Amino acid sequence: MTAEFATVIPAVLLVLAACLSGMQLSIQQVRLQQVAATAARSVARGEPAGAASAMVTGSSLRIAHRGELVCVTASAHGSTVVGLIGGFTVSASSCAFDGGR
Repeated sequence: MTAEFATVIPAVLLVLAACLSGMQLSIQQVRLQQVAATAARSVARGEPAGAASAMVTGSSLRIAHRGELVCVTASAHGSTVVGLIGGFTVSASSCAFDGGR
């Protein structure tokens, strides 16, 4: 094994870890968007929004009424696994017409 190859391996592993962490954050963002949309529609129909937050563990919902709209913001920490993305907070918001009021 050459010295150049031995110095490249940690760099390649670091880039691979960063790419996989970014992919995990993207997947969590999509899940939170689904949670926010489902919760906004549920609240607009007059149903509780708690069932939607069970889709992503550790997520929290914030509900706001803005005129004729119900807006829900779902947020969660980047990952429960300690790693590169543990310090990030991911959030998504969605609004629905408030027909239940």
